[in-house]
Amino acid sequence: MQKSKSRSIVFKIAKYFGITFAVILGLLFLTPIVFEDQIKEQIKKTANERLSAELNYSDVSVSFFRHFPSLTLTLDNLSLNGSAPYKNEKFITAKEVSFGINVASLIFSKSVKIDQIYLSDSFINVKVNPNGEANYNIYKSQEQASKSKDSSDTALKLERIEILNSKIIYDDKSTKVHFDAFGFNYLGKGDLNKAVFDLYSKAKIEKLNIVYEDEPYLMNKKIDADLITKVNINSLSFFFQQNNLKINQLLVDFKGKFDILKDGYNMDFVIKSDNSKLYDVFTAFPPKYITWLSQTELKGNTNLLFTLKGKYITSQNIAPDLNLDIKINDGFVNYNKSAFPVSNLNLDIKTKVPSLNPDLVMVATKNLSLNINQDYLKSKFIVEGVNTPNINGDFKAKIDLEKLINALGIPDIKLKGNLVSDIKTNGVFDQKNKRFPVTYGTINLENGYLKTPYYPNPITNITIKSKIENQKGTFQDLKVNLKPTQFTFEGKPVFVEADLSNFDDLTYDVKAKGELDVNKIYKVFSQKGLDLDGFVKADLVLKGKQSDAEKGNYSKLHNKGTLELRNIGIASEFLPKKFVIKEGIFKINQDKMSFNNFLAAYGQSDFKMNGYLQNVINYVTTNTGVLRGSFKVTSRYINIDEFMSNAPESTPVTQNQNPAPKKETGTNETGVIVIPTNLDLQLLANVQKVNFDKLTLNSAVGNLKMNKGKLTMQNTGFDLIGCKVDMNANYQAVTTKKANFDYAIKASDFDIKRAYNEIEVFRKMASAAEKAQGIVSLDYKLKGRLNSKMEPVYPSLVGGGTLSVKDVKVRGLKMFNAVSKQTSSEKMKNPDLSKVDIKTTVKNNIITVDRFKFKFAGFRPRIEGTTSLDGKLNLKMRLGLPPFGLFGIPLTVTGTQDNPKVKVGRKTEDLKETEDTEE
Repeated sequence: MQKSKSRSIVFKIAKYFGITFAVILGLLFLTPIVFEDQIKEQIKKTANERLSAELNYSDVSVSFFRHFPSLTLTLDNLSLNGSAPYKNEKFITAKEVSFGINVASLIFSKSVKIDQIYLSDSFINVKVNPNGEANYNIYKSQEQASKSKDSSDTALKLERIEILNSKIIYDDKSTKVHFDAFGFNYLGKGDLNKAVFDLYSKAKIEKLNIVYEDEPYLMNKKIDADLITKVNINSLSFFFQQNNLKINQLLVDFKGKFDILKDGYNMDFVIKSDNSKLYDVFTAFPPKYITWLSQTELKGNTNLLFTLKGKYITSQNIAPDLNLDIKINDGFVNYNKSAFPVSNLNLDIKTKVPSLNPDLVMVATKNLSLNINQDYLKSKFIVEGVNTPNINGDFKAKIDLEKLINALGIPDIKLKGNLVSDIKTNGVFDQKNKRFPVTYGTINLENGYLKTPYYPNPITNITIKSKIENQKGTFQDLKVNLKPTQFTFEGKPVFVEADLSNFDDLTYDVKAKGELDVNKIYKVFSQKGLDLDGFVKADLVLKGKQSDAEKGNYSKLHNKGTLELRNIGIASEFLPKKFVIKEGIFKINQDKMSFNNFLAAYGQSDFKMNGYLQNVINYVTTNTGVLRGSFKVTSRYINIDEFMSNAPESTPVTQNQNPAPKKETGTNETGVIVIPTNLDLQLLANVQKVNFDKLTLNSAVGNLKMNKGKLTMQNTGFDLIGCKVDMNANYQAVTTKKANFDYAIKASDFDIKRAYNEIEVFRKMASAAEKAQGIVSLDYKLKGRLNSKMEPVYPSLVGGGTLSVKDVKVRGLKMFNAVSKQTSSEKMKNPDLSKVDIKTTVKNNIITVDRFKFKFAGFRPRIEGTTSLDGKLNLKMRLGLPPFGLFGIPLTVTGTQDNPKVKVGRKTEDLKETEDTEE
């Protein structure tokens, strides 16, 4: 009986539970159906009112079962465009986006409350342009949405965000930050509707890449993060309270805050990893080190600390301070089971970069040491600043380089030799004020060997014995001794001995002998962006003092020997192409370097030179030495246009400027020809053909001098358009974009029609010659300025001279047509001029024409006045009538050369001068 009652009770409970379960299950199916239209309508209204971007999806459904137990509205194959200026590009695409609905709000409230968002298989593509305009500003504020007449009753009160198997790309061109996250899974919880809330997050990323200013910092890293972030919506502030990160196997603690300002960011980040294993640290390194790590036994403990604090506002050049501290204790490294592993590896380094300014960088290495058996390497140094660094360093080593390379597993390089060094340095390096750190010590290498993957043959038999000493911290007290230094390359030995002292007035004793293929030895150290070639053979003895070379005390020098060059390329920041010495043998005697039949090329240009150079040692070893010399240069062809500078900015040309190799700028910008200021050279030139700015000069001869950045041309002559031209000129670059010039030119009996057709500058300055035919001569002086295209700046031109007209026929000139019409004289249309001297002056863009007379067909015209270089006219004219011109008609010619206006009378209109404002 008792058992029967118990069974009955159990049966009733099961029955009620079954009915309840059935009701609940029914409600789970029925509720979405009952409220589906209401939910869809409210979501549609919300999207229209709250989103400023285009939203598209293929299907929509409401269910409890997609994200049970939440009632969710799901949009399939969603795509959402970005905000301006990216309105036509996708911001978010997803296979599925679901919105969690608060069920109680459907029954008891007028508004539909969304408290959860789910994204799966999504692609979030965040873009920010250089002006800081982003594509994620798609959500209208509550104030904007309330302006709608038919405001939605849907409330967005998020408490959960879940992202599954997604990809995120963030590309911010304003801060030059780029990162990719692949296999991104995220769960975030918090009351996101509040102005200030705590966001609890868990994130996993299968592969993370972070790039800043095109430099990779993290590549292909696996991330596991457990984060607590306090978010303040009102101030756009994020406070990272607890952030435990795992990058591959490296555990990292990340704390700090990040404020979004009106024109930038304010940040205070602290990232640290305490007492981590050295092996775990390397798992966070780029992929190529992971391959190395798989073959390496690695032990030791590390401590890492990275801080970034301050405002980052690019418009005001404000940047945060960066600090990086790294410590390694009791490290052990053994690559590929080397017989001689690295032990006792210790590193303690602190790096500071205030305001992210590399000029203010400070690197302090308190300890860098290691052992390989009894061999050792010990170092400590501090470097503050870049331009005039303060250096305090101590380096000691007695180590077999082959054992070190093998133990560390440095790839592709074979390095051998016994390195013994003991050097200490302390002080400021300041070239301008001739300060050098107090330094003393030695660096010696015996039985050296170097082979790289870039060239099949090694450099062998490397021996370096060097000693450096500087007790007072000045250039004057600096002494460097290299005895001997030698190596063998491609079976050919090279020997160098040098004893250098007093770098303020360099005293040198150098011996060099050997052959070197520059092309092949360069390949040993192959580097992108450079291309060196050539051959050098030396047998030199150089002994003397810099001051004796400078003052011409050649009897105190002992410089002798030969230097043979072949196919040597010489680059300069002021020349867009490489100057190539095809072949030449220098013979050195005291301070003079002589050469015969020296062949060189630059682009299409060729040169054959004979002559000498002086002060070569001083020029090569210092920035103040002036190279002197005299040459005879012959050439078949020179293209001056190829010498135009490519300098990226308007760099002032200063005294004693010694150009450094030019870096590629990626632009096609041109510049003026820059003459280095530390040259004092004279060239007697004879060139068959010269091309310059669409001009072709034949049989060019002259005496050219280069001194202190100035080019002087004396008694220069050439043939142009069949006319003999004599010219004296001066030229000097002020910056890489501006140059001054002056010249005096005489050209006898040239064809005016041919000059107009073939010389562009003549067409610009004498456009009236278009309708003229005949022979003229020119005697003119002019000075002014050239722009970056080597074109004259017209307001800067000042000068004057005489244009002599001989048998010139003017046909169809608009000014004479207008005069003919005004005076009813048909003969004035096409005058013939003979033996007329026209004197003019140029200043402030105005050409002043002195009074001149001519006669034709019984008329005796007289002309004077002004014209501008841009074609405006202001001329006074008296038309003397036949037979003797005693009576005449006063005329004025205004307007332009294309549209002259001729009136009877004497009243003229002064032309407005254009002064050279830059001058």
